[in-house]
Amino acid sequence: MSQAPKSNRKLLTMLILGSIGMFGFGFALVPLYDVLCDTLGINGKTQNTASSYDAVVVDQNRTVTIEFVTQVQSGMPWEFAPKVNQITVHPGALTHAKFLVKNLSAKNIIGQAIPSVSPGQGAAYFNKTECFCFNQQPLAADTSAELPLIFYVDPDLPASINTLTLSYTLYDITDKLAVSAKQGAAR
Repeated sequence: MSQAPKSNRKLLTMLILGSIGMFGFGFALVPLYDVLCDTLGINGKTQNTASSYDAVVVDQNRTVTIEFVTQVQSGMPWEFAPKVNQITVHPGALTHAKFLVKNLSAKNIIGQAIPSVSPGQGAAYFNKTECFCFNQQPLAADTSAELPLIFYVDPDLPASINTLTLSYTLYDITDKLAVSAKQGAAR
């Protein structure tokens, strides 16, 4: 009979240590994922601040196709699309693109676009000098807007990459901002 409490204590200790280990592993997953993606060049993250354009030499002998893909968060009553789905650019050339957005609801909504570039190795060579994704996009009920994007592809883009896909996902952050404002006012 004295064996059961000792066995239960050992099992409880193992379960607690296992839980602590799983929590630690879960906590470490995000930094590990970022390191792995950066090492393999598959993260697709673009910069979240404007790049400066310093009269880069344009490579007239090469073209790169830029594809634009857009999507809206499920349940968000907005239409969101590029004016053109694809363009061809010379690396180093400053290029302008426009996106159209429309609020289909009867209320004001604030959106935030999150970009990514595919293939991930190309993200480091895609430079935005102006982008609607840098700011929140408030849009009144039943109105539309044209959102600008100004970018250039670095001439050092590896020769093996001929197409870059810029993808934007638009999220409704209206409620999140309202909660933040209430929490700020309560302090």
